[in-house]
Amino acid sequence: MLLRRVILPLAVVFLALAGAGVLGPAFGKLSQVQKNDNSAFLPQAAESTKVLDVLTGFQDEQIIPTTIIAERRGGLTDADKDQLEQYAGDFADVDGAVIDENQPIKPVYAKDGEAAELVVNLKADDSEKLIESVKDLRKVVADPPAGLTVKVGGGGGVLGDFIKAFGAIDGILLLVALGVVFLILLLVYRALLLPFLVLISAMIGLAAAGGIAYYLARDDVLDISGQSQGILFILAIGAATDYSLLLVARFREELRDHPQPWTAMKRAYGATFEPILASGATVIFGLLCLLLADMSSLAGLGPVGALGIAGAVLSSLTLLPALLLLFGRAAFWPVMPKYGSEHRDTRGLWGRLARLIDRKARPVWIGTFLVLAACAAFVPTLNEEQVPQTDLFLTEVEAVQAQKIIDEHFTADAANPAQIAVPEYQVFPTLELLDGHPGIAKATSKKQPSVFDIPDPDADPLFPGGPPAPKVVDGKALVFATLDAPADSAKAERIVRQLRNDLDAIEPAALVGGNAAIQLDVRDTTQADRRVVIPAILVVIFVVLALLLRSIVAPVLLLIANVLSFGATLGISAVLFNHVFDFPGVDPSTPLIGFVFLVALGIDYSIFLMTRVREEAIKQGTHPGILKGLSVTGGVITSAGVVLAATFAALGVIPILFLAQIAFIVAFGVLLDAIVVRSLLVPALAHDVGSLIWWPSKLWREKDHADAETEQMLHPDAS
Repeated sequence: MLLRRVILPLAVVFLALAGAGVLGPAFGKLSQVQKNDNSAFLPQAAESTKVLDVLTGFQDEQIIPTTIIAERRGGLTDADKDQLEQYAGDFADVDGAVIDENQPIKPVYAKDGEAAELVVNLKADDSEKLIESVKDLRKVVADPPAGLTVKVGGGGGVLGDFIKAFGAIDGILLLVALGVVFLILLLVYRALLLPFLVLISAMIGLAAAGGIAYYLARDDVLDISGQSQGILFILAIGAATDYSLLLVARFREELRDHPQPWTAMKRAYGATFEPILASGATVIFGLLCLLLADMSSLAGLGPVGALGIAGAVLSSLTLLPALLLLFGRAAFWPVMPKYGSEHRDTRGLWGRLARLIDRKARPVWIGTFLVLAACAAFVPTLNEEQVPQTDLFLTEVEAVQAQKIIDEHFTADAANPAQIAVPEYQVFPTLELLDGHPGIAKATSKKQPSVFDIPDPDADPLFPGGPPAPKVVDGKALVFATLDAPADSAKAERIVRQLRNDLDAIEPAALVGGNAAIQLDVRDTTQADRRVVIPAILVVIFVVLALLLRSIVAPVLLLIANVLSFGATLGISAVLFNHVFDFPGVDPSTPLIGFVFLVALGIDYSIFLMTRVREEAIKQGTHPGILKGLSVTGGVITSAGVVLAATFAALGVIPILFLAQIAFIVAFGVLLDAIVVRSLLVPALAHDVGSLIWWPSKLWREKDHADAETEQMLHPDAS
């Protein structure tokens, strides 16, 4: 008994702590291997990515244009212009600035005379150095003359502010997530020690996953971005807590029936091992389906998230059982389950709900289905138009302030030109086409007509000293064309699409890249990825469910229910995003990531329910098994849904539009799955279908023979 009760659990705890000691320091350095530059997000085979590859032949390092905008209402003074010339010289001394001696930094003035902009190219191959370079630029302009406003924005400013926002992941996000989970556990179990045991287990799982992710990212096996790191934290903590709740609830239930904690844990572990493993496998395989995506950001998120779920499953099935065995009933102090005490799970709300479904299963599932379908009907209203980069921030950072000033005084986006790679012999036909293209800022000179020759006050700040000849490397020329629209606008995307079509007529090998092209390729590639990833996830989940439930019918019904739940969530999100939160739009990857998380995670609650239903159906038949399974799992599954929803809601502390939308979609969808789909739609539909739900296993032929506890639940007033 001592071996099972103390020595074995202590050995497991020791091994877990030793593993955390090895991987914990690596987990703490995870942010050091983040990649937040374009290479971490771009589609792998897109035209704009190929242009970036060509661009590497023209420059020794990756750079990003950073725009400094100065404004004085009423017009810039001579003193302001002198100050701007001084700034230009100071910018050249900033560490990380890439200066072309043939093209020195010079201010370009707006037509209205109230603003001027300077463009500084910064090294972009190191995220931390880029942040420091942006900080140094802002220090240079920190104390402008009275009445002169100077802000640092553009591509470098936006990326610097993004990386700074993601820096909250290491501290605030983790603290908020842990705090929320602790509070919910405290309220659910009214136990002082248990929340600590669950969170210790979750943190060990996260440390293991994060440490392994660090070493894989360090060795370039996988990519970690600020986005994927934040989701790793949330997935590991939320999933570990969900799985822990399932084990804890069953352990508490068994402690009422068995005097020895070891026996209670043995039965609880045997009953929950399979559903926890199946739930984890469902999410892991679903996330790994993202490897089929061509988008680097999506493909990189898959294995990172899968590591988080694997860590959650491992800690929930090893460390947590050991901790619960060591503390036994004391883990639930002061409300400890006593041996022989009454089970109350079939009473109250869940018992009443079971009785309702027993009487009116068909009206319940049909009504629920129609309400969810009505909500899903709003999915087409989801606004997936291109969102300007500056609107991706939920707080007005300096890059946003800078862009507003730029948009007010400059019409063309000269700091983010289209980059066109063509064979050397097609340079002049390309320049001629661009010079007369309606989407390109027009310009002429006394020399060869060229988009490079843009005189003041509309001069291209990339080449304020005059247009250089197009560069040629390995027989390819790179031509820059200033778009007649902001590079992050929907109009710029339409210009790029038309420009590609027009260039194909003169040179099929021409490639169009640049910021606007990147946004267009991201949108097109993400939409193509949906058509590949979503069916793959559905197939994977179906296979896991079929193996777990030994059935064909049940997995089909569960998938239909969860896909409908996702549609309802997305429809409600569309209405709230458009008319309540007033979001400017939705990133095209948001619905896909939401689908992965909601269908993979949401199916967990159906797994938790249906594995218990199957266990009870073996004992007493399908209909009593459904009602008993619903009543005894109602509290724990609802608690698990609240925990996971609250954990994902913690993503909202990072002021990035994409993460706020993911936080809402997943948090709301998880609650919808746990409270509505699992409580009403799935049990009512299963009850109406009856034993056929287990086809083709032998269980579908079994007759109902409810036990005394189920009869008491269904007929509490019977004498």
